[in-house]
Amino acid sequence: MRLFKLAIVFTLMLAVLLAAAGCPAPEEETSTPVTAAQDKPAPPAEVDDNVPAPKLVSEEAGEINISGGTAHIPVMEEAQKVFAVMYPNVKISIAGGGSGVGIKQVGEGLVQIGNSGRAPTEEEITTHGLVEFKWAIDGVAAVVHPDNPVSDLTKEQLIKVFAGEITNWSELGGADKGINVYTRDEESGTRKVFVELGLDDGSFVDTANVVVSNGAMKSAIAQDPDGIGYVSVGHIDETVKGLALDGVAPSLENVKSGAFGISRGLYSLTKGEPEGIVKAFLDFLYTDEGKQIITDKGFIPAG
Repeated sequence: MRLFKLAIVFTLMLAVLLAAAGCPAPEEETSTPVTAAQDKPAPPAEVDDNVPAPKLVSEEAGEINISGGTAHIPVMEEAQKVFAVMYPNVKISIAGGGSGVGIKQVGEGLVQIGNSGRAPTEEEITTHGLVEFKWAIDGVAAVVHPDNPVSDLTKEQLIKVFAGEITNWSELGGADKGINVYTRDEESGTRKVFVELGLDDGSFVDTANVVVSNGAMKSAIAQDPDGIGYVSVGHIDETVKGLALDGVAPSLENVKSGAFGISRGLYSLTKGEPEGIVKAFLDFLYTDEGKQIITDKGFIPAG
């Protein structure tokens, strides 16, 4: 009994000493309970509507040969890049030569697609069984060097310049320098439209310089301060200056509205109804992505 009392006293004294020393009493261990929310699966990630869906890739293989109108080439080349992503096993070759070449070669079966800056004639359609696809509208404008002060011609002046009846820029408000006329070869669809709608079926001066494409025309005028030629409106850039005709500028808006009167369709032609990869390529030109390429290259989508 005496020992029990001594133990109680010792325990009380020890508690007092610990409290005086500032030592906290030991705490009970606790655990964080797992809530029901922690057991739920993570919510699905949000979908970003601005990220385009991946393109479907086709395993079809083959080759598409294209030739003809040179105004078409920028669109064809850009479309080829996008089409190659969807059809990596399809090889596409693109050549110029002019509308006449495109119509002739597709009609003879030498290429699968012939490009033309004019609609094929009834005879060409009947003889070769051609099917036409008009996918863009384009204007054709007279162009001069950017430093040339002349910016506007009347239709009468335009006809006389290309016919060689007006031979000096001073007659048009420019410098006292001779006019160097440039034209395209007779197979050119650009030339055909320009002659019919710009020159009212007029003729070219015998000394006119002949170039083979829109690109070659643009390069020639960009290097000749006294030159005048004509190109597809879609090819006009800072290297050449497009001339207004009777006060109407050769802009895409004016071509689309019909205010600028020298305009045409851009066509791709096939021998019979296209199938397989040829059809897929032509169909692409009428998609939203294809129309954007047409617009970006300076033309107006027609489909």
